Amino acid sequence: MIWLLCLDSQKLLHHRRMGLKVFFWNHRRCCLGFESHGYWCQNSFNRYLQASLSNHCIRKRHRLADLRGIEQRWLRALQSDAADRFIDVRLRRMDNEIYMLAESIGRELSRRGQSVTVAESCTGGALAHALTDVPGSSGWFGLGLVTYANAAKHRLLEVPLECLEGEQAPGAVSEPTVRHMATGALKASAADFAIATSGIAGPGGGSERKPVGTVWIAWACRGSRDNVEMRTSCQVYDGDREQIRRQAVIAALGGLLEWLQEA
Repeated sequence: MIWLLCLDSQKLLHHRRMGLKVFFWNHRRCCLGFESHGYWCQNSFNRYLQASLSNHCIRKRHRLADLRGIEQRWLRALQSDAADRFIDVRLRRMDNEIYMLAESIGRELSRRGQSVTVAESCTGGALAHALTDVPGSSGWFGLGLVTYANAAKHRLLEVPLECLEGEQAPGAVSEPTVRHMATGALKASAADFAIATSGIAGPGGGSERKPVGTVWIAWACRGSRDNVEMRTSCQVYDGDREQIRRQAVIAALGGLLEWLQEA
């Protein structure tokens, strides 16, 4: 949705015909408002206008020419604020989705009498946080490991150094590494399922072969006679560091829930 600051009546009519939402200056009321469904509404953006135009004393009536001079600056401020609000809404929606996935996983594991463990790198404990946000999670979650450094992956999860170091090594962000991480998490716990994540959340650290946003995820299930069934996935996510991490958590939880619901 596009919001436009409009100080010209002809522009206002044109934007209406184009179906755009329009912010405009109301001279009679001396405040900023927006038009919605043919009605004029005073909006909380007034306080932003007052801060932006404090030198102009907006409580007084101004000539239209005075206001036109700052139209572009205020439009940029509106667009920036709208972008921030959009990001906040998107993150809240992702948080809700994460909780719903974790809650569903808890129900499935409780029904089956099973448990899950996690081994995290790029998500930095966000998986464990999401799972333990659910009341009663102690009944199906007992251990989570955040192995951010390669040395920690090797020491705690038994990821071979051949996977992590050297010119020919696949590296920390690779399928072999998350496979070993998931297997190591199962060995370190008594859990039936394990999730492992490793990726590049940014803003730096990416390359042409592995751009920022690349995340490898592995899911492991303890089978009979110590056999381990494994699934892996690689995705490249868009967004900033926080958005990439949240998307990785959603994918990791979603993959486990899908596996649980198949049985």
